[in-house]
Amino acid sequence: MQVILEKDFDELGLEGDLINVADGYARNFLIPKQIALEATPGNLKSFELRKKKIEVKRLRAKEEAEKMAATLEGVTLVFKQKAGEEGKLYGSVTSMDIAAALEKKGIVVDRKKIVIDKPIKSLGEYNILIKIYPTVTSTVKVEVRSLEES
Repeated sequence: MQVILEKDFDELGLEGDLINVADGYARNFLIPKQIALEATPGNLKSFELRKKKIEVKRLRAKEEAEKMAATLEGVTLVFKQKAGEEGKLYGSVTSMDIAAALEKKGIVVDRKKIVIDKPIKSLGEYNILIKIYPTVTSTVKVEVRSLEES
């Protein structure tokens, strides 16, 4: 079934994209949650009228994402956590912790956009990827130190 995306959806595409999905996925998930519209001739016609607005909106979002990426480059976050003798943490550093630390620095990032490959459960330095926009990413340096260190 062909559908038109009403919103940006990471797994499928950007707002206004015409995509093919399984009938059940469209009818049971995408359409009821107002993520997509069925690609009927009427909906396609109204989409064509909105296409320029969508393009302008995408351009602005990408420009803002690039500005945020420039702001994030070179940012280093330091976390002091309790750790055992072998450098293993009692707990872990999560995307929520990273988002909160960035917010303290005045940079608001949705925690869902912070990509952590494997949980941070030991002391050291990590480069964390942040997907700001589908085509714009940035990295933040995260240092995890022992609470006992000065």
